[in-house]
Amino acid sequence: MIRRYGEAVKTGQNYTRRPGVYAILALGDHVLVTLQSAPVPEFQLPGGGIDKGEQPIPALHREVMEETGWRIAVTRQLGVFRRFTYMPEYDLWAEKLCTVFLARPVRRLGPPTEAGHAAVWLPVEEALARLGNPGDRSMLARFLSN
Repeated sequence: MIRRYGEAVKTGQNYTRRPGVYAILALGDHVLVTLQSAPVPEFQLPGGGIDKGEQPIPALHREVMEETGWRIAVTRQLGVFRRFTYMPEYDLWAEKLCTVFLARPVRRLGPPTEAGHAAVWLPVEEALARLGNPGDRSMLARFLSN
């Protein structure tokens, strides 16, 4: 069973399943996150939706590059969680199936290419408190407990 985080499922609401991939990018006692400015400023694990016909690992590389400007090396899958949420940027009620990987930041190639995102290095303990969704926080806590 895949654990659900966040808001409860709304009775009668149709949700579109949206698989996505996300990365925990730790270096020393810091973690690289993305600060998404809209619809409200929120710290998130870098990552996002897998496009139709795209495989998960290439999608993770693309998303992390878009949101942080960093090239990464994927280490292993850490876990999976679900969120049911409204995504205003797509006008979509989504069941987000979030697969989280551990990855190593390899090289910064430039600034994020996706508008409204900034790459931020946070101390791990601060990231635990400031990540915007409980699924991201849970996955980071799982990483720290290993």
